[in-house]
Amino acid sequence: MEFNWLGAVGLFFASFALEAIFALYTLAVTKHKALEASTWSLVSYFLLALGILNFIHNKWYVIPLALGAFGGTYAVVTWEARKKPKAKS
Repeated sequence: MEFNWLGAVGLFFASFALEAIFALYTLAVTKHKALEASTWSLVSYFLLALGILNFIHNKWYVIPLALGAFGGTYAVVTWEARKKPKAKS
């Protein structure tokens, strides 16, 4: 089982995008936006399938997948938090 660094970087960004899309999906569901949530769901399952197909061949690819997942969720939650006005203390 050979480890490909370029493939690992690609998986990192795919996982980053997947988690960002999943966070956007969750936001759309909570706002009751059916078409938007359905679209995010479709895209997220496509990216998820790509990730699974890659780490089946080499378990080390789980690391960039996990790091990308962390980064994607962190980025969207931080972005959403900045969009809301801060409450005065």
